[in-house]
Amino acid sequence: MQDTPALEWLYGQIVQNVSDAVMFSDREGIIRLWNAGAERMFGFAAEEALGQSLDLIIPENLRARHWEGYFRVMQSGSSHYSIDLLSAPALRRDGTRISTEFSMVLVKDDSGQMLGVAAVIRDVSARWQREKELKERVRELEAARA
Repeated sequence: MQDTPALEWLYGQIVQNVSDAVMFSDREGIIRLWNAGAERMFGFAAEEALGQSLDLIIPENLRARHWEGYFRVMQSGSSHYSIDLLSAPALRRDGTRISTEFSMVLVKDDSGQMLGVAAVIRDVSARWQREKELKERVRELEAARA
């Protein structure tokens, strides 16, 4: 398919209206794209998130580790997380933590220089809680048998 105005419109419709959060941050970690799914998931309107640091949604105790990896990817232009799904906690506007899984797209210019990272993010908090409860129940049953 060639890039046409109709195809660009279609891409925009998909990105803006998918239920998952879709975002892009530049080389410095500044949010430059924030779709409606990100608004719902994190509680920040696009106008509030755009131009802000990713620290907006990164729990404080994980920021140093995040930025170390982020800038390493910006420097190297590669990450195994561009293939593998990444799991990480995130912060909502109200301060609550959610469990997320996301895939990353390393965005480069025509010369191969890193422009930033796009991510498609899903809130998996409910699944994580169910798995935690199931593991606890298994432990209880095993303890009762012992």
